[in-house]
Amino acid sequence: MAKIIIKPDLSDPQLRAKLKKGMGHNYYGEPAWPNDLLYMFPVVIMGTMALCIGLAVLDPALVGEPANPFATPLEILPEWYLYPAFQILRVVPNKLLGIALQTAIPLGLMLIPFIESVNKFQNPFRRPVATAVFLFGTVFTLYLGIGATLPIDKSLTLGLF
Repeated sequence: MAKIIIKPDLSDPQLRAKLKKGMGHNYYGEPAWPNDLLYMFPVVIMGTMALCIGLAVLDPALVGEPANPFATPLEILPEWYLYPAFQILRVVPNKLLGIALQTAIPLGLMLIPFIESVNKFQNPFRRPVATAVFLFGTVFTLYLGIGATLPIDKSLTLGLF
């Protein structure tokens, strides 16, 4: 199979003007094959691999104690984005009610497009109900998330009272 490589005409004054402005090969038509694919990409890939291996050698991850499935840690926490849902399960005394409240979260999110959807305005100040629901939900989610990081006796009051 014959290769066709189009080399740029460096005597062209328009190309020379573009090169003076600092415009790269994308502007004057240098082909990606073989220039980028054979020469640049392997350099980037090898550099990335060298960086990862170097970091692994210079700062290895420590191996902790073996896992014990029969000993639960005292303070377990999920990832930060699950704090509000975790807090609901933690503070609701009836776990069935807690699961029902967990189900209400995605159901409430699915209702968002229908709140004041007849309003043609996108300005939040002209959509007071949707804006109020959004602000209340945001503040309540932050309240639950902050409470999840505190001990259970201080989680509802956030340690303020």
